[in-house]
Amino acid sequence: MKSSKYQARKPDESGFIEYTEEEHETWSILYHRQIELLKGRACDEYMNGIEELAMPSDRIPQLDEINQVLKGKTGWGVARVPALISFDSFFKLLADKQFPVATFIRVREELDYLQEPDIFHEIFGHCPLLTNQDFADFTETYGRLGLAATKEERVYLARLYWLTVEFGLVDTSKGLRIYGGGILSSYGETGYALDSDIPVRTAFDPLAALRTPYRIDILQPLYYVIDDLSVLHRLCEMDIMALVHQAMEMPLLPPMFEPKPQEGAA
Repeated sequence: MKSSKYQARKPDESGFIEYTEEEHETWSILYHRQIELLKGRACDEYMNGIEELAMPSDRIPQLDEINQVLKGKTGWGVARVPALISFDSFFKLLADKQFPVATFIRVREELDYLQEPDIFHEIFGHCPLLTNQDFADFTETYGRLGLAATKEERVYLARLYWLTVEFGLVDTSKGLRIYGGGILSSYGETGYALDSDIPVRTAFDPLAALRTPYRIDILQPLYYVIDDLSVLHRLCEMDIMALVHQAMEMPLLPPMFEPKPQEGAA
């Protein structure tokens, strides 16, 4: 497991997590600019979730505030974790309907991008859609499958997660909308995913997604588009592991990006 320069905040005896004024200001900056940008870009289910959660715009929310809403809507909750956790821990939490949240927020120098998922990415990007049963059920199913999978199978499952939960688009009667948390929490990728003529947008195919390479440190070159969030529920009813094994017998699709530069390379 990689190390992180960030340290998650621990709660006091009453469960309250203390943040600095600057950290609250960082949340406020991220929240206000993103919520404006997402109008007409995020899917309705996400915007409904934003209303349901009623998260504060001027301070970092406490996890209990999020839990109270999610528990009543879909039986989900959030769990405080260190900056980075093992795959086993990640899958176990999802299987138990607990979304992992690292309780730190990015520094100003990394306002637009950081590789580690912080509390803004997890709470703002993912939790609103956990009020939607289709999305919540798929996330739980993914956790259960990942927990039982081999190391090699997890590599394929990770592609499916990345191209749906993190970077998925949905086709609606109003046009393309965003449901992937990696886009919803990213100022730069929000506009790029919908407006740029650079990336490819193609109909979602689970077998293709399982075979699609990706990089975490670039704007995505490819977005898979589902017809409706109910597609995620139908995925739960499919034998996803059979698709994984089928994908493992097939070649990967050609990468649509340059290889990541090696550290120290000229």
